[in-house]
Amino acid sequence: MTVDVHAHLHHHHEDFTDTFRTESRRAHPDGAEVDLTVHWEAYRAGAPADTVSIVFGGKARRAGIWVDDAKIAALAEQYPQSVVGFMSLDPTQPGWQEMLRHGHQELGLRGIKLMPMYAGFDPSDAAIDDLFAYAEANGLPIVAHTGTTFISQAPLEYARPVHFDEVAMRHPELRLVLAHLSHPYEGECIAMIRKHANVYADLSALYYRPFQLWHSLRLVQDYGVWHKVLFGSDYPFATVNDTIEGLRRLAALPGIPGLDPLDPAGIEGIIARDALTLLGLALDRS
Repeated sequence: MTVDVHAHLHHHHEDFTDTFRTESRRAHPDGAEVDLTVHWEAYRAGAPADTVSIVFGGKARRAGIWVDDAKIAALAEQYPQSVVGFMSLDPTQPGWQEMLRHGHQELGLRGIKLMPMYAGFDPSDAAIDDLFAYAEANGLPIVAHTGTTFISQAPLEYARPVHFDEVAMRHPELRLVLAHLSHPYEGECIAMIRKHANVYADLSALYYRPFQLWHSLRLVQDYGVWHKVLFGSDYPFATVNDTIEGLRRLAALPGIPGLDPLDPAGIEGIIARDALTLLGLALDRS
């Protein structure tokens, strides 16, 4: 089984503002318009048959992203054996506490996606600590966008994974995934996942930057934290199969003279890792 901990659902013309679409076109001239509900079969065609996917939308008013969590819940209900739905929250906006309870208690969503940089908030701010306390108490893992962006309104300071250090110290049982290995802050990310037992990283949307990913995975290897890295695609920006192929290409490289290559077993471990169990999200597949 392959577990993709990072797949997006959004309707390009409904869930993004004109500002976001303009920024997206500037950074991605070829476009990335996606409706995962309509194109779910396309997602499946680009993934092993036994793939299970954590799927979320996104909420960040500052950046112009707002996906109704009901869309995620509907997809998870339609595909209960292959989709685990996460809600999204923007704690800068009024009513986020009600959205949290609604997503969990009424929609049955099983985790939370946060976008601190896109929404413009500091995760370590004590004013929003109730969010993390609720997630910890109710077994809701969090996938947090960390790392760079193409959105000019998004402050890079809040992309740094170190802002979750205080969160993890306050809430040691909270399962947290730092997305994208926090590139270009991979060093901070790796320090975080080594330090905190329940903090992980995913490597979504990185295989097409092969030198950067090779360097990052060398750090993972040097720090001995292969077991803390989870597989993610960042669909629609990458497919599961393309990500797997890209990782295996890196594993086949001989390495830099004087340095050992990447451990192929470490790469295969990421691809096969049972992230659902690690995150407390095991499915009843009986």
